[in-house]
Amino acid sequence: MKITDYLSTEFVHASVKGKNKNDVIEEMLNLISVSENILDFEKVRLAVFEREQIMSTGVGNGFAIPHGKSDAVSDIVAGFGITERPVDYDALDDKPVRLVFILVGKENMVGSHIKLLSRVSRLMNNESFRNKLLTLTTPEEILNAFREEESIQFV
Repeated sequence: MKITDYLSTEFVHASVKGKNKNDVIEEMLNLISVSENILDFEKVRLAVFEREQIMSTGVGNGFAIPHGKSDAVSDIVAGFGITERPVDYDALDDKPVRLVFILVGKENMVGSHIKLLSRVSRLMNNESFRNKLLTLTTPEEILNAFREEESIQFV
C-alpha cells in the first residue's frame, strides 16, 4: 500500500490560501470533495473536524495531517497541499504549518488508515523531503516527489 496509490494530481494543491487552521482544513476538504469515493461530503467534513477537536493534527516540523474515519467514503481518500504562507495550526511543537496531508478512511478499514498515517508521518519526518516539497510549484512535481521518496524509503 503506497500513499501514491491514493494521491493524484487532482487532489494536490501547491498554493493553499487558508490563513488559519479551520480555513486550511476547509480548503483541503474542498480539494478532495470531488472524489468519487466520497458518498456524503458533510459527514466526511464532520469526521475530520471532530477528530481535530480531540487533538490538533499539527504534528510538528511544519506538517499537519487532518484525518478522520467515516462510512461516508467507499475507500480511502487523500489529498496534499502546501500553504502559501505559514499557518498557526496549534501544532504540537507550536510551530506554524505549511505542509498538509488530508486522509479520510472507512470505519472498517482501520488497519489501512493507520498504515497510511504511519507512512505519511515517516515521509514527513525527513527534513530534506519536507524542504524539497516547499520548493515545488505544480501538482505533478509534488506527486513525483512523493513517488520518488516512497521508492527510497519503502523498498
